[in-house]
Amino acid sequence: MTDSTACAIVGGGPAGMVLSLLLARAGVEVTVLEKHADFLRDFRGDTVHPSTLRLLDDLGLWPQFSDLPQSKVDHAAFTVDGTSLTMVDFRRLRQPHPYIAMVPQWDLLDLLGDAGRAEPTFSLRMEHEVTGLLTEGGRTVGVRYRTPTGEGELRADLTVACDGRWSVVRQSAGLAAREYPVPFDVWWFRLPRADDAEYTLIPRTAPGRLLILIPREGYFQIAYLIPKGTDGERRSKGLEAFKSELATLIPEAEVAALASMDDVKFLDVRLNRLQRWHTDGLLCIGDAAHAMSPVGGVGINVAVQDAVGAATLLADPLRRRDVTDADLARVRRRRLPPTALTQAVQRVMHRRLVGPILRGESGNPPAALVAVLERLPWLSVIPAYVVGVGVRPERAPAFARR
Repeated sequence: MTDSTACAIVGGGPAGMVLSLLLARAGVEVTVLEKHADFLRDFRGDTVHPSTLRLLDDLGLWPQFSDLPQSKVDHAAFTVDGTSLTMVDFRRLRQPHPYIAMVPQWDLLDLLGDAGRAEPTFSLRMEHEVTGLLTEGGRTVGVRYRTPTGEGELRADLTVACDGRWSVVRQSAGLAAREYPVPFDVWWFRLPRADDAEYTLIPRTAPGRLLILIPREGYFQIAYLIPKGTDGERRSKGLEAFKSELATLIPEAEVAALASMDDVKFLDVRLNRLQRWHTDGLLCIGDAAHAMSPVGGVGINVAVQDAVGAATLLADPLRRRDVTDADLARVRRRRLPPTALTQAVQRVMHRRLVGPILRGESGNPPAALVAVLERLPWLSVIPAYVVGVGVRPERAPAFARR
């Protein structure tokens, strides 16, 4: 089976769903191909940052979003010498929604999908797994896909890869990413939490150990950082040894509720970036163009900003059915500087904070930084802006606002 569309978007994650909705509101015929039957995957990034919250507001989706089950995190604090010190304070941002909303990602994607279906030029095809690219004369002209009932082809004026850090589209196009060293991987798991627990991102450190408690409705989502490449070795020590480690770091959590190491999910952390984000007829954005570290939880926010920037620049060429290589290069030029700068900050955090802790050094913030924040607490707005708003925030284009 072969059919056609103006823009084929591969992957129904945050970047793909935002881009498809914006283009559909511009009147562009857009088709999203998502390989799964639904969006129900656990331990995906569930942070919705202030700049993305403002985007939802601009799109007229705030009433629906505010009805979703969510918790709000408005600051991040370290415990230093028994005293809580706010290091990141979103409450100081001049934003309409100065906090991070913790929302199950499947709920956000369903909301965006429902909004897209209200547009006559939008199509979301679930259980359509892209397996390769269609090319003619060196130009990408669409994709091949398979479904539970067979295989097919979708021709497109433009194909956009939004299929994540293990992008099949990127691999098929032969685009190579530059890898940056990362000193850790992450274990994700849940533990129950008391209803009166504080809604703050709570880092806990000890020599050789670092975890972050993310408060959710009824439970903590926990990111436990382990030295790179030690997953198998640590699992071999068994559940009881791991629970003993946790009990010293998070005594307020119900560690006994962790029933099996099978409940601990492994994330192979990557930090990379394509040198070239496009070929003729093909564009990569989000994690397909640049995998982000989980430090700061900024990956979703950057991917969404990529989608907004791409829609702003490509809506007119797509309406004309005349997308050129120069148009795609403009997207990279617009989004590369904020991406590179954000990754540079993450690399510094890896070297100066995460790496030393995992090597067994002190987990306390530098004494000079603590002294400055105690005297000038307003400085906590700087990391809040970098994390919550971003280096170059994008606003919804006029054609997409409601």
